Amino acid sequence: MYLIGQLAKQCQVSTDTLRFYEKNRLLVPTGRSESGYRLYSEESLARVKFILRSKEVGLSLEEIRELLDIKLEASQHSCAEVKSITQAKLDNIDKKVIELNRIRHALQKINDACCGKSDGDASHCSILEALAAGELKS
Repeated sequence: MYLIGQLAKQCQVSTDTLRFYEKNRLLVPTGRSESGYRLYSEESLARVKFILRSKEVGLSLEEIRELLDIKLEASQHSCAEVKSITQAKLDNIDKKVIELNRIRHALQKINDACCGKSDGDASHCSILEALAAGELKS
């Protein structure tokens, strides 16, 4: 059994992070010591590592919670349910990439049109004019 500080050290996170996971129903202490300190099991350690790896691939706390719930009762769920969560995340990422590329193209266009003279004032800056006129179509 681990105290919260020991579990935090094992997972290389702060005790505040573990308390945050508890508050968001991602982690539950296994019990309490006679002194009232939270106690965590090896399963808790594995759970925190699962949470951290899930965060590394960009999953939200809600998505992680869903996956943990499925993992807890894996025999009552299908692999397709798990895949639907990651597929939805991929679809969302693809939409964001498209939007970021559109934004990048628009910024690149107005940036390239600017002469960038450092000795003149910005009263006739093409970037400011494009932003004011709404000429950002990519």
